[in-house]
Amino acid sequence: MTVYTTTSLKAELNERGWRLTPQRETILHIFQELPQGEHLSAEDLYHRLEGEGEGISLSTIYRTLKLMARMGILRELELGEGHKHYEINQPYPHHHHHLICVRCNATIEFKNDSILKIGAKTAQKEGYHLLDCQMTIHAVCPKCQRALMPL
Repeated sequence: MTVYTTTSLKAELNERGWRLTPQRETILHIFQELPQGEHLSAEDLYHRLEGEGEGISLSTIYRTLKLMARMGILRELELGEGHKHYEINQPYPHHHHHLICVRCNATIEFKNDSILKIGAKTAQKEGYHLLDCQMTIHAVCPKCQRALMPL
């Protein structure tokens, strides 16, 4: 997996017949600057950009997020809130997975090399090029378990 810079993104977009627009570059920078463990939905990104005075429409944000996820630059995550979240797709050894509470949506990131190895081996065996391998575990956290228990 590649660590995406503006130059590498521009080269890959050009290779596919697309351009690196100022909007795409701005969105890439937002994700590059996110603290580890922070995930953004399209709406979160829209509000952040709006707060920074960037006039990027929500439809452009949705299209850009989908494009960057298809390219393997961003990871598209289902975090149990009814909409997708995104984060930069970090190369090994920063690759991680998610454990999500289905009641309060608390999310824990964890690492497990075996999951990545199985994904890479399976993709290679079938002739695929691996872009991402992620496991999402849906569970109930200890706090919510306590809240469910009768006194």
